[in-house]
Amino acid sequence: MSEQKQVLEEDSSKRIDKWLSDHLEDVSRAQVQQWIREHHVSVNSKHVKSNYKIQAGDIVEWSIPEVKPATIEKENIPLSIIYEDEDLLVVNKPVGMVVHPSAGHYSGTLVNALLYHCNDLSGINGVERPGIVHRIDKDTSGLLMVAKNDKAHQHLAEQLQDKEVERTYEAIAHGVIPHDHGTIDAPIGRDPKERQRMAVTQEGKEAVTHFTVEKRFADFTHLTCKLETGRTHQIRVHMRYIEHPLAGDPKYGPRKTLPLPGQALHAKTLTFTHPANGEKLHFTVQPPEHFQDCLRQLEEAY
Repeated sequence: MSEQKQVLEEDSSKRIDKWLSDHLEDVSRAQVQQWIREHHVSVNSKHVKSNYKIQAGDIVEWSIPEVKPATIEKENIPLSIIYEDEDLLVVNKPVGMVVHPSAGHYSGTLVNALLYHCNDLSGINGVERPGIVHRIDKDTSGLLMVAKNDKAHQHLAEQLQDKEVERTYEAIAHGVIPHDHGTIDAPIGRDPKERQRMAVTQEGKEAVTHFTVEKRFADFTHLTCKLETGRTHQIRVHMRYIEHPLAGDPKYGPRKTLPLPGQALHAKTLTFTHPANGEKLHFTVQPPEHFQDCLRQLEEAY
């Protein structure tokens, strides 16, 4: 299946490899260059080199084969483990780490690191996503629960489905949000105009995000978001929908933003019931240093 997109005036004269890697989430520039060499990318129906400068009106088309590795390699990658027992782990995922292998990301993922760390992970999601009950985006940091066996995985997945898992995120959004509290109840599905993105659509699945304003600055708002559902890119899409996109978001936000390595979004708290003993578990981790530096700079400027 191929995708295509017309180049906008504001993107004119950009290198094709840079433009496409910025456009495709979780895909590196090196991977795009490989696709270009293998003729999976064309401009105006013609194959080009990685240094081709795109022009306004160009039609860029790409078709990436889903080549899947036979096995996922164990990799000795440092992990920030917040909690671990025989049934599960809770990890603090850093910005820039993909959760599980996919096209263009066969190594360096959280799953590669988990396989090195422990021998037993649940197999419900198959060989490419062992132990992964839920995920967060590559450039979102914070807490994830990981199942070590199928029984724990099923129990945790049921809690998510039944909306019994509590997840809160810290975020920085563009603009000044006037309401101290709010709920965004808007269904999310694939963007019909751009299949690489999600959007609020009538045909989408139920999506509910609650937010609380923590601090207002001149042009930004620091807020806490609580997920009631867990759709792909939910907070990012909902904040764009109410015209307060997240700072640093390359897919849903404006180009002029804060100096961040990705969207200003951090999975700060996670609360769920232990699948074996029924104990209520609650975890909190502070945002990474670049997120906190950004808040300090906004405070000083304000």
